[in-house]
Amino acid sequence: MVGRFYEEFPINLKTGEANLTQIYLQEALDFIKRQQAAHRPFFLHWAIDATHAPVYASRPFLGTSQRGRYGDAVREIDDSVGKILHLLRDLSIAENTFVFFTSDNGAALISAPRQGGSNGPFLCGKQTTFEGGMREPAIAWWPGHIPAGQVSHQLGSIMDLFTTSLSLAGLEPPRDRAIDGLDLLPTMLQGRLTDRPVFYYRGNALMAVTRGQYKAHFWTWTNSWEEFRQGVDFCPGQNVSGVTTHSQEEHTKLPLVFHLGRDPGERFPLSIASTEYLDALRQITPVVRQHQEALVPGQPQLNVCNRAVMNWAPPGCEKLGKCLMPPESVPEKCSWPH
Repeated sequence: MVGRFYEEFPINLKTGEANLTQIYLQEALDFIKRQQAAHRPFFLHWAIDATHAPVYASRPFLGTSQRGRYGDAVREIDDSVGKILHLLRDLSIAENTFVFFTSDNGAALISAPRQGGSNGPFLCGKQTTFEGGMREPAIAWWPGHIPAGQVSHQLGSIMDLFTTSLSLAGLEPPRDRAIDGLDLLPTMLQGRLTDRPVFYYRGNALMAVTRGQYKAHFWTWTNSWEEFRQGVDFCPGQNVSGVTTHSQEEHTKLPLVFHLGRDPGERFPLSIASTEYLDALRQITPVVRQHQEALVPGQPQLNVCNRAVMNWAPPGCEKLGKCLMPPESVPEKCSWPH
């Protein structure tokens, strides 16, 4: 991120050329070699960002894909991951190294197709709590431990990597706080599936929750009419009446419920008069209640008004909602859904 903010590693916005991925790659390779030479275990968080607008690639990869500059960036990342895995094999530590590849959010459709990816059948993109904004691919690699070519339908979260890493190191999670992450090792090593809810937040607001195949939306919102009229569209080409709204729509009394197995694109909410809808709410309601009763608000770690972090508020409290404020400083009249 230093390169993006301070231009120490320039990105040529006209040609898309930048050498930053190669710099990241060399840092990673050198770090692994140093740790191995010193016989030290290591943790490497390799967070490349070439596919984040403005996308970029180094000269050998520019113009090499059929997907434009975005495809060039993906090819360079793919090549770089390959070089890291190849080094692990060369150093004979592949069978003692766990690798997990994923993303922090769905594709940013506001910059697609030239500067962004695709979310396939899923609704909307980054910055929303629809599936297109929240679902990411994930690949786990651990030769000799994780069988190659298997697919798991376990619902996971990046929060799970904390708990899973502790398990890999033979450590117990801290017991002085609630840990939301799930240990994914039983899933990856033994194919075990764990039914667990996942809560979708946008700022301080609990927007939705999934339980099993069902997802209930308590609030729906893409982005404001003001932004939309200026050409900022989080859901280009996707318009689901009453779902992809540009005003903050509340559904806390009668949540919008989708069956993600039959309708992964969240286009056809269940009829509130159906038995299936009532059965889904019976599964979801107690889970949400337990979550809200046990939730302890954390202290904000950013003391600034940051639209990228907090861009949601109940109607009438929009200005407060764009600031990260300690809970005790928020007026009672501006109570969030949770």
